[in-house]
Amino acid sequence: MIQRIQTIYLLLAAATSGGLIFLVSLWVDGEGNEVVAMDENVYFGAFVTSAILSIVAIFLYKNRQLQTVINRLNLMLNLILLGVFVYRALTMSGATAVAEKGIGMFIPILSIVLIVLANKAIRKDEQLVKSADRLR
Repeated sequence: MIQRIQTIYLLLAAATSGGLIFLVSLWVDGEGNEVVAMDENVYFGAFVTSAILSIVAIFLYKNRQLQTVINRLNLMLNLILLGVFVYRALTMSGATAVAEKGIGMFIPILSIVLIVLANKAIRKDEQLVKSADRLR
């Protein structure tokens, strides 16, 4: 299980979604307060759900099709989260009060890349198993 590269990718995606939200801020509001994911329940729930889906996908290593489906759900969740962050960044007021975008808005991008790499490795494993079955 751990020797497979997709497990490493999924562990990194889980650590990104579940761990980095505690370390980096999403944005800084007009009063200078850093907004982290724990301050906003919806964002926190989406990040934790993404981390849980990545961990669940790791333990589904015997069922590659289900593992791919779980990863696609996680990918859609991260795309929605990224879309919400882009919308929030574009509508963030900057004229009346200085508002800064934080590095935490890019966490879904890193998670998306890692999940896509994991799906690619899962697909490669599936093709390897199918080719081995043809040889028997």
